[in-house]
Amino acid sequence: MVSKVVIAGAGIGGLALAVALQRRGVRVTVFERASQLTTAGAGIALPANGVKALQQLGLGEAVMRAGMVVERAVILNSRGRQLGPEVDLTEVYRAMGASLVALHRGRLHAALLDGVGADAVMTAAQVASFEQDGRSVHVALANGERVNAELLVGADGLHSSVRAQLVGTGAPVYSGYTSWRGVTPSNSVALPSRTSESWGRGERFGIVPIGFGEIYWFAVANAPPDGQDVDVRRDLMARFGSWHEPVAAIIEATPPDRILRTDIYDRDPIERWHAGRVALLGDAAHPMTPNLGQGAGQAIEDAVVLDECLAASSSIEEALTRYEQRRVARANGIVRASRRFGAIAQWSNPMAAWVRDWAMSLTPASVAINQAKRLMDGT
Repeated sequence: MVSKVVIAGAGIGGLALAVALQRRGVRVTVFERASQLTTAGAGIALPANGVKALQQLGLGEAVMRAGMVVERAVILNSRGRQLGPEVDLTEVYRAMGASLVALHRGRLHAALLDGVGADAVMTAAQVASFEQDGRSVHVALANGERVNAELLVGADGLHSSVRAQLVGTGAPVYSGYTSWRGVTPSNSVALPSRTSESWGRGERFGIVPIGFGEIYWFAVANAPPDGQDVDVRRDLMARFGSWHEPVAAIIEATPPDRILRTDIYDRDPIERWHAGRVALLGDAAHPMTPNLGQGAGQAIEDAVVLDECLAASSSIEEALTRYEQRRVARANGIVRASRRFGAIAQWSNPMAAWVRDWAMSLTPASVAINQAKRLMDGT
């Protein structure tokens, strides 16, 4: 039904879609605005639903080899006291048929690129605009080049140029907090036996072993947007250096040039992700805060479902309508839930934070497991 597709953006969602389409013999070109495809970045905890979707693309084993399974997770306070139950996720994994895998983002990206093939990805090539008619979509690149295809998919992230023309929904929404992310050098810090997230007042710190002797960590703090660090390690130690071990050791072990600062944004959900022969996917369609760890998982789910709809439909319009019917409610629900979760986790009022922590301490493990299962399998 469709034989030539252009994808804007060589991120996780765009590359997953390219792999899916190529497996059915569809010609795919991915245009990426960056001048080169690097393995830079920090870590990622890819949820079981994302891993299961990658299994459908034949990439499950490659991703499992690139990281490690998260078996246990817990929420602590800044002193290291357990706030909620330590959750054994193996029950969720048995139900899902896949596991949550923590890995370096660069290794995940490399596995996807291997699945696509370098020839299908054009760097320093940003999709600037498009025009369409009943038979094709005419894509204009920022360098003046023009390309014709039967379908354009905007997978070009939070600041998607495809979305801007398609739905024009204005600026992203700042969450009120910023983040720092890093990966410790191999074997520089003793590996913890579980994944943890620690909550303070308006601040959080997450610790995630990702295999190869490395630890992915993230720090979150309430702050105005566009902040700058004079000395990032010193600034982080001032905020988190007195927290429980191994927080200070992790910060001290991470070279400053491997620490990324990112303000956290999302967008208000929209109900329509396509018009004619143009569709949105991943952060271009439903950017979400990272609080529930579902950004990459939802983008990969988008890719698999869009490919299935294209394969099973008799027209582009039918396929894209089915895609929206299957994906909009789930993805938008997670956008809203992640926003709510982040707002609560970032409470800075002492009384509010005490009530939050007290409520967490009363949560049974069974409730936490059921919540994780619903998040990952959509039921």
